[in-house]
Amino acid sequence: MSESEQKSIEQDASEQPAAEITHRRSFFGRFAGLSALGLFGVAASTAARAQTVAGDEWPGQLSGRHKAIFDVFGMNDGFPLGFVNNFLTPNMSATAVMIFRHQGTPYAFNHSIWAKYKMGETFKIIDPETKMPAVKNPWFEAKAGQSLEKLAARGVVMGVCNVATRGQSGRLAPNAGVSADEAYKEFAANLLPGVSLVPSGTWAVNRAQEAGCTYCAGGDG
Repeated sequence: MSESEQKSIEQDASEQPAAEITHRRSFFGRFAGLSALGLFGVAASTAARAQTVAGDEWPGQLSGRHKAIFDVFGMNDGFPLGFVNNFLTPNMSATAVMIFRHQGTPYAFNHSIWAKYKMGETFKIIDPETKMPAVKNPWFEAKAGQSLEKLAARGVVMGVCNVATRGQSGRLAPNAGVSADEAYKEFAANLLPGVSLVPSGTWAVNRAQEAGCTYCAGGDG
């Protein structure tokens, strides 16, 4: 073996561990990234939601020939969920996007937020089961009719306005005896599964339309 060949082999051997280390670091970096996105536990998912506001990639690549954005700026007695169902059912190839903003933000939060911050009492929402001010989200895990998790299972993309979330959490903070900042953090950490925090509701309406959605008002009126 020539001297030059020996040096080449030694050089390859010395560089291989460094390449392997770089590869491992890249792999574990991706692994950590996946964990932070909540793919390995509810706690990680909750923490990620509390700290992350969706970026320009929202609402993502929408499949299907027919696409519509439902602008839920008011509760409207649960009718927005019916609007979405009535759009999806006759369209074999369709995708719906729902954005909860302004007075429609309560849809986006789980039972614990509804109970602690007295959402039913504040927004004058009556639970159809108890006929009393709702202490849980009536449209999540509902026993009858349309529910948010059923729509999510059908591929509906959902977002909630970050501006309205901050405003409504501050408004309801006295109901739980906490500061506005504490309330906002708790609201952001207790979104329903599948709901993204977006910069603003109007921003989300625009992004959905840019992604090919037609517009449907889902608020009061």
